[in-house]
Amino acid sequence: MTINETRSISRAERQALTRESLIATARELFLADGYAATSLGRVALEAGFSKGAVYSNFAGKEELCMAVLDSLHEEQIEGVLLAFSKDTDLDGRIDAFVEWARKGLGRPRWTALEVEFAGIARQSPYVALELIKRHREITDALTELIAGVVNQENLDIMLTPRQAATALLSLGIGLGAMRSLDSSIDVDIFGGIIRALLAPSR
Repeated sequence: MTINETRSISRAERQALTRESLIATARELFLADGYAATSLGRVALEAGFSKGAVYSNFAGKEELCMAVLDSLHEEQIEGVLLAFSKDTDLDGRIDAFVEWARKGLGRPRWTALEVEFAGIARQSPYVALELIKRHREITDALTELIAGVVNQENLDIMLTPRQAATALLSLGIGLGAMRSLDSSIDVDIFGGIIRALLAPSR
């Protein structure tokens, strides 16, 4: 490995660390104060970098917020996958998912940021396209998960795995929005819907 190659790797690693720090700082600020109220200058200042460091990693505030939302979505997907990887029967895994949903669905600040940012899609084709792309990626992940469960349990369900994934994502978004306003709403309905979707066709 040459000296130039070593410097290139070091520079790339530093940029990756800077990017991670900016995302973490922006996440805290966006969740605490909202998207509109948080400037890129403040993100840079709180993270200990110049504003130029932000623009060297992100095209602008919208792209930075997309990265923040990606970090939130990754946590949610990991929680779902972890619940369904439990070493138990299908009912036990659905119960584990419901327990995750009880804690992970409807966090007010998460929901507020998602709703605020989604409103920008009306004026920004970039945001609209990126949100559509991410919803499709989440649906793809859920489709793969459901297809795996169907095959493992040898189920013959009424809906296709993708239809079931779309239904569950829609329910999750709606239920999350409702619980962000009223935490008393029980998520047990989620478990009931999953069991109904995975019920054998007749």
